[in-house]
Amino acid sequence: MAEARTQERPVVGFIGLGDQGLPMATAIAEAGFPLHVWARSPASLDGLGKVPHQRHDTLGELAAACDIICLCVRTDDDVLELAGQLLDGLRPGTVVVNHGTGLPGNAVRLTELCAKGDVAVLDAPVSGGRPAAQERWLTTMVGGPQSEAERCTPAFQSFSRHVVHLGEAGAGQTAKLFNNALLMMNQAAIAEIVELAVELQLDLGRLVEVLKLGSAASAALSLLNTMVRPDNVAHLSGVEALDMELFAQAVREAGVDSTAVTERGLAGAHGLTQLLHRLNA
Repeated sequence: MAEARTQERPVVGFIGLGDQGLPMATAIAEAGFPLHVWARSPASLDGLGKVPHQRHDTLGELAAACDIICLCVRTDDDVLELAGQLLDGLRPGTVVVNHGTGLPGNAVRLTELCAKGDVAVLDAPVSGGRPAAQERWLTTMVGGPQSEAERCTPAFQSFSRHVVHLGEAGAGQTAKLFNNALLMMNQAAIAEIVELAVELQLDLGRLVEVLKLGSAASAALSLLNTMVRPDNVAHLSGVEALDMELFAQAVREAGVDSTAVTERGLAGAHGLTQLLHRLNA
């Protein structure tokens, strides 16, 4: 506890050193923040290498040592489970940050859970994937109290090109789900253009390159055969479909019909493998 109070910068705890979390945690430490970590599988911490960090054997030890605790895990259920286990050890005034993608409603539930211990919560999902995390130009979309968002922004800036506070609890998750939905809708549009180009027997390689240079350029287009590759496209397609289902559920819980957008987005997700196959044929 003394360390957290005497350090010039807040002590940051990190749970979830996966494909995206590892470069994020590395960036936090290399920016000068004291980094504390815990993992269900301690071997996963070895990815930090020589990056300065303090390992903890229990969640309670981690909770007691930190001012900010970042969670970068797969599902809302994982986040809520970890938060419940951390809560007894967290000091009042600590901030729990969820960097994963989830439902806005669960961001609100997490906020209510942690408020019992006078612990603040931010939902701060990120966009850009592992390449952006490694280059430290993620976009971080933040929901929660403005004061806590400002407090955590210096840590977020260590791995982000843009940090945007969007409103109260759940606002960050809403923005991330809309971001993902639009990406998938753009993929659906690209797939339709590519299929038409195939019928016209155009040179797809040259066509895509010129589209990237013109007003048709988009992130969805530039990610093909860069971040979206033959070796990972099936996995990414499945992840996108799950994200689209989260989008549909979030909008439905808000009382709005998103059928047309959801169907279009799912078409983009499910068609991603075929799209990449066309471009690499």
